[in-house]
Amino acid sequence: MDSTRWRSTRALALSAITVGSILTATGTAAAGPSGPDVSSWQHVDGRFIDWFAVKRAGHDFAMVKATEGVNYVNPYFVPDSLLMRAAGVARGTYHYARPNLAPEPQAALYATVVLGQNGPMDLPPVLDLENAGGLDPGGLINWTHRYLNTVQALTGRVPIIYTYPNFWKTAMANTTEFTRYPLWIADYRGNEHPEVPGGWPTWTFWQTTDGGSIPGIAGGTDVNVYSGAQGDFARYANIAGLFGSRGVSDGPGGGSGA
Repeated sequence: MDSTRWRSTRALALSAITVGSILTATGTAAAGPSGPDVSSWQHVDGRFIDWFAVKRAGHDFAMVKATEGVNYVNPYFVPDSLLMRAAGVARGTYHYARPNLAPEPQAALYATVVLGQNGPMDLPPVLDLENAGGLDPGGLINWTHRYLNTVQALTGRVPIIYTYPNFWKTAMANTTEFTRYPLWIADYRGNEHPEVPGGWPTWTFWQTTDGGSIPGIAGGTDVNVYSGAQGDFARYANIAGLFGSRGVSDGPGGGSGA
């Protein structure tokens, strides 16, 4: 997701998967909406993304980096948010975790910048967890609980966790404590379905490649697909605000239960 992550430690597997025939972790066919995720790195030479071209290419959503740590805000976040809404592209936003710093200020920064991530055409908030920050698994698990609880309290929505299998199995000791949160998994190996760690019954979003090409975006970009695990995409993305702001159920498994 972020260019500073584990690109040098894995082989690039350009997606050989046709989105319309992707299988869920349980083997059920899923012809879900697709979309990129972007940060400042996709703004080559300061160029803006043509979100209308992204939409015309058939992509219904995009994930945009909002914040990192306690003081970084993506300088392209506001124009991306405005232009993708104008183009009819549902907005997901994510915070890149820095677990060497306290989670609550990070959650507060994120929720403030994204204006709660709870308006029309907003997907739930996302925690991008791929850096242990020097914490052992017990410490990182505690940090993650604290961050997610704070973001949910501030936004009223059940957050999504983004990670990749090896990180979860090692840095998080493959804990099963987070299965109530929807999973966005990065797995580029070109299999029929991604590896799902941590006891999750299935995945909600799958990042199939970090080397995709999408009209309107300069250079390579990550590409993702929605499985349908949280129900109708229009409802999950709060399309047109038809389901209210703080009343979004976020699909099966939503709510505030442990």
